[in-house]
Amino acid sequence: MTSPAKPPEKTRPRILVVTPEITYLPEGMGNLAQRLSAKAGGMADVSASLVKALYDQGADVHVALPNYRKMFHLDVAHVHEYEFGRVSRALPEQRIHLAEDRVFYHRQRVYSAKENHLISLAFQREVINHIIPQVRPHLIHCNDWMTGLIPAVAKRHGIKSIFTVHNIHTERMTLETIEDRGIDAADFWQYLYYKHQPHNYEESRNANPVDLLATGIMSADHVNSVSPKFLSEVVDGVHNHIPGHIRHELWAKCQHGAASGILNAPDPSFNPVRDSYIKDHFSVDTVMAGKAANKKRLQETLGLKVDPNAPLLFWPSRLDPVQKGCHLVTEILYQLINDYKEDGLQIAVIASGSYQPHFKNIVETHKLHDKVAVCDFSEDLSHLGYAAADFVLMPSSFEPCGLPQMIAPKYGAMTIAHDTGGLHDTVEHLNVDAESGNGFLFRVFDNGGLRWAIDEAINFHRLPAEVREAHLQRIMRDAKTRFNHKTTAAEYIRRYEEVLGQSISEPLGASK
Repeated sequence: MTSPAKPPEKTRPRILVVTPEITYLPEGMGNLAQRLSAKAGGMADVSASLVKALYDQGADVHVALPNYRKMFHLDVAHVHEYEFGRVSRALPEQRIHLAEDRVFYHRQRVYSAKENHLISLAFQREVINHIIPQVRPHLIHCNDWMTGLIPAVAKRHGIKSIFTVHNIHTERMTLETIEDRGIDAADFWQYLYYKHQPHNYEESRNANPVDLLATGIMSADHVNSVSPKFLSEVVDGVHNHIPGHIRHELWAKCQHGAASGILNAPDPSFNPVRDSYIKDHFSVDTVMAGKAANKKRLQETLGLKVDPNAPLLFWPSRLDPVQKGCHLVTEILYQLINDYKEDGLQIAVIASGSYQPHFKNIVETHKLHDKVAVCDFSEDLSHLGYAAADFVLMPSSFEPCGLPQMIAPKYGAMTIAHDTGGLHDTVEHLNVDAESGNGFLFRVFDNGGLRWAIDEAINFHRLPAEVREAHLQRIMRDAKTRFNHKTTAAEYIRRYEEVLGQSISEPLGASK
C-alpha cells in the first residue's frame, strides 16, 4: 500500500468501518445502500447499527465490505451504473466502498470453510491497496480474524484502529501466502504476530506463519470483545479452549487499559408489537393475552397439546454440544417431563445442529410427541417461539455474547442460563420479593445446575397470574431500554472518541 496522503485540515475525524457482513446501511450513504445486506451472525447487525448511529450523528463515516453481487441482488444495470469500484474510487464523497474480486461475486453465503482464506485475503487486499488510500481515514474499525492484517497496516501508517473480537477463532498463513494474493506484507511485516519470534523478513517469509486474530489484537489501539464478562474470563484463563497466545495478547491490552467489552444487541425486528413473523402481536400492556394466543398457535403448529397453562420452554440456539450445553437438557429431559406432568410442562426445540437426533430419539423412545417438539430452525418459527415461550433455554458452557437471552425478555420470556460470558452480563436471577432480575442463572455447569434453574422457573410459573404479569411487564420495559442498537452504538462511539482524543462530530483539534 502506498502511504495515504494526509487528510485535509479542519475536517471531522474520518472513520472507516471494515466488516465482512452487514444487514443494512443508511439511505443517505448511497443509491445502493438498501441493497447491500449480507449476514452470517451478530457482526452484521452490530456493524449496521454502528454505521447508522455514526451517520445520524453527522460523523464522516465510511464502510468497506466485499461486493457480494449475488447476495446483494445487483443485476447488469446496477453493474453498469456502479462500475464495481471504479465509481467508488473516483468519487471522494462516496461512503460505501466495495472490495472487488470474483471470490465474492457469486457467493450465496458470507463464509465458506474451503474459501475463507481466499475471501479474507481478497477483502484485505482491496481495503489495504485501494480503500484506505482513497478514504484516508483517521480511525479504522476492524472485525475478527478476516480483517486482522489491517490494524498492522494502520499502525505502520500512523492511523488509529479498533479491533472487535466477535469469536475467538483465528487462522494462520505465511507471508508468502499473503503476498501471493497481492498484499505487500514486506511494508508492515514488523507489526504482525508470528508463530515464533521473527529474526528478519527473509527468515519469516516462508516458514513462520502469521496469526491473523493475534495480529489484529496486538496492533490495534483498542480491542473489544462482545461482552465484558467474556473478556475477563479469557484473560483469567477460565476457558481451556482459548489459545494461550490469544489470552496473553488480550491480557496485555487489558493491562494497558486498551481493552473493553461491549455487548451486541438484537435486531430491531424482534419486537412483539410489530414482528412480521407473528400474527398475534402484543405489547407490555397485553403481554398475558398475547403470549397465550401465540402459545396456542405454536402448540397447534408443532403438534403439542394445546394447553394455555402449560409452562413452555423454548430452545432457540443451534444444537452444538461443544458450546451450547444441549446435552445437559437431554440428560434430564425424560425425568423433567415426568416430574412436571401435573403442570403439563412442554419443550419446543426449534434449532438445527449435530445434536438434534439425540432429542428426536428421546421423544420417539418415550412417546413424548405432544410434550416435546423438535424441528429445524426457521425464522418464522423462531420468532413464534419467543412470542409463545414462558422460558428460553441457554445453558451454554461459554458464550462470548449471545442474543437469545436479550431477545427473550422483549417478548415477555425469561431466560434459564449458565452463568457465563455474555449471559452473566445480561441475565440476572429473579428475586420476586425485591422485584428484580429477568431470568434464572445456574453456576455449576452440569445437569444438576440446569435442573435447579428449571425448578426455580417452574416455581415462578406457579405464582398467581397477576404476580407473573407484573414481573413480565417490568422485564419487558427494562429489555427495551437496555438491549438495543442505540445503546451498543453509543458504547462504540465512546471508544472511538477515547482513541481519537476528540468528538467524532467536531473538526479535528476542536476537542481537547
